[in-house]
Amino acid sequence: MNIHIQNGRVVDPKNQVDRVTDIFIAEGKIVAAGQQNFRADRVIDAAGLIVCPGLVDLSARLREPGYEYKATLESEMAAAAAGGVTSLACPPDTDPPLDEPGLVEMLKHRARSLNQAHVYPLGALTQGLAGERLTEMAELADAGCVAFSQADAPLPDTLVLFHALQYAATFGFTVWLRPQDAFLGKEGVAHDGIVATRLGLPGLPSFAETIALSTILILARETQAKIHLCRISTAAGVNLLREAKRQGLNISCDTTCNHVLLTEMDLCYFDANCHLSPPLRTARDRDALRAGLLDGTINALCSDHTPVDEDAKLLPFAESEIGATGLELLLPLTLKWATENHIELMLAVNKISWAPAQVLGIDKGHLSVGSIADVCIFDPQALWKIEAKGLKSQGKNTPFLGMEVPGKVRYTLVEGRVVYETHD
Repeated sequence: MNIHIQNGRVVDPKNQVDRVTDIFIAEGKIVAAGQQNFRADRVIDAAGLIVCPGLVDLSARLREPGYEYKATLESEMAAAAAGGVTSLACPPDTDPPLDEPGLVEMLKHRARSLNQAHVYPLGALTQGLAGERLTEMAELADAGCVAFSQADAPLPDTLVLFHALQYAATFGFTVWLRPQDAFLGKEGVAHDGIVATRLGLPGLPSFAETIALSTILILARETQAKIHLCRISTAAGVNLLREAKRQGLNISCDTTCNHVLLTEMDLCYFDANCHLSPPLRTARDRDALRAGLLDGTINALCSDHTPVDEDAKLLPFAESEIGATGLELLLPLTLKWATENHIELMLAVNKISWAPAQVLGIDKGHLSVGSIADVCIFDPQALWKIEAKGLKSQGKNTPFLGMEVPGKVRYTLVEGRVVYETHD
């Protein structure tokens, strides 16, 4: 189908475009921009709307295979479309973990059959995510894995990690690591500070992140491996990464929308939706994360989408399951962060499109002529209240329930097909 998107404000960080113009799509690709003679099968009037690249989410658990009672591929792909997310990375902590080529191929086939967002699986770094024996990374890469990760599973054996980075460096693979000491982080459920003490919750100290991060950075320097650090949460961690980047290490990192908007103070009502990993930190940590996003130390924002069934969040805080839903909230929460901190729209869009695409190593997150037409069209002025009944994700668990946020997705296009639209 030939589609003409007219009168929209096009924001394309890769090409440094921010102006009102038209975009023309044919055979699934962007074929022209500006004023053209073009016969369209459909015209989308984007007057007053933002036209940007389809969003790229670096952490979205789709819960298949193994956890279909928490969410299904159908529900989460619908959530991605409703959130303007057209490409997403899927962590390997499914059941069984993504440590065999057949599992990866099955996931990719299921995702393709739904014909919505592009799914990029992360392969398990160790067999069964047990942290003992390396997986066959080359075979997993051939099956479609774009990088290798332990997800949140601990890898306490430094020798295993060293060998994994050596192997990855040899073949040019990227290793994604979540920096948290396996022993210091074993019992904690909240940031180790005055709030956790007052609430009687087991604390998880900031140095659980920085100790692990220091080890990873030393091994990165020794092996020259390409490493992505997932969900940085502390001011000290940001400082370590800033210095490591200054020294030229081949690293990138992300943080979550939750951590740039919330702090440990949001735990005060024992809201299990705030039970996250890493935990919500102090206001000082939150401000450091915001500064790191601005100066480029932190490459991208992600949703860390983790749908959880309702019963698991009704338990007492310390016993509740970790995680928050986020695919449909990546855009509005990013816009909320940008608005509160007087950040230009171009930079905000970059952190959830072109920048994460570069981390993944995929040709997405931009609107260049000739590129695949993955497009998000949203109303930046529309305010909407986050309500469980309004979320398409099977997981309704988010600390932002009841909050009014800016930015309503009106259209999502994947490969030139309209996979979501709303006019409410």
